[in-house]
Amino acid sequence: MPETQGVPVVQDQSQSVALNEIVNSTTNGSPVPVIDYEGSGYRRDFWEGQGREYEDATERLALRRLLPSSGRRIAEIGAGFGRLADLYLGYEQIVLFDYSRTLLQDAVQQWGQDPRFVFVAGNIYQLPLASGVLDTLVMVRVMHHLADVPQALAQLRRVVRPGHVAVLEYANKRNLKALLRWMLGRQSWSPLSSEPVEFVALNFDFHPDWMAEQTARAGFRCQERLAVSHFRLPSLKRRVPAEKLATLDGLLFRPGGHFPLSPSVFVRAVVQGEEAADSPKVTELGVAELFRCPTCGTEPLSQVEPELVSCPQCGRRYQRHRQIWDFKEPVP
Repeated sequence: MPETQGVPVVQDQSQSVALNEIVNSTTNGSPVPVIDYEGSGYRRDFWEGQGREYEDATERLALRRLLPSSGRRIAEIGAGFGRLADLYLGYEQIVLFDYSRTLLQDAVQQWGQDPRFVFVAGNIYQLPLASGVLDTLVMVRVMHHLADVPQALAQLRRVVRPGHVAVLEYANKRNLKALLRWMLGRQSWSPLSSEPVEFVALNFDFHPDWMAEQTARAGFRCQERLAVSHFRLPSLKRRVPAEKLATLDGLLFRPGGHFPLSPSVFVRAVVQGEEAADSPKVTELGVAELFRCPTCGTEPLSQVEPELVSCPQCGRRYQRHRQIWDFKEPVP
């Protein structure tokens, strides 16, 4: 069986082809595969006109219930084309982070004129944000692509100030559809077992108990858990308006969170540790101080030019191109 940071993973052999290119990252000297949406039509092919208005509406409702409405700095990890960015407008600074430059370019087109937005391309396993720089963090529809969940959670824990909030979403292995399929003998893996299941290459579902254990080990304390997207059925979505269906779903968020059977779970978690003094005002913090070298881990970086930052330790330089700070590759 494949493993996730030493944790066995069940692999469903019925589907074996990923929809996106897979590249290799490296953590602790070992390669970690990463899905790359570079050049993909994710926005058009998955969201726009694809009948997912309900999923969008119910995820927005969950975030409104869990997110602090305002603060100094928020980041969405895996923000893609900025679908949820309007939910963060109560913050002084908004960081949209993704591995795909092309998806971020779509976000730039919509939000690039707002000076509060900072667009960053990089790898979650070498997250190029400085430690404790965030008041709030959001990650939606990303966890299910992570082959090394503990390593990713460690990075997320590092960048959020102690005492502050991260809202994390993951795909639930123990969902009602999987339970029914298993009981009817239509799938081999048990949704009741704790280990993650990889049902398509780099697409994982996680048992709620396993995920609770991983987040606690990483230094997060769960405040609230919501079960989300109970009505993800094409026939139902065709008959009931998306907003009405999302409102009905919202009635099940909290009760369902005690024993999630929904395909998606949202968790509001607080970073444990002694709460630091109030973070510097956005106007007092230069852009280079937001960043950490993804190669050697030195922070903060130094600003060499308005569009160029440099690592004072290893000398690698990273530039902003078309409004996106690119930490995937240093400049020559």
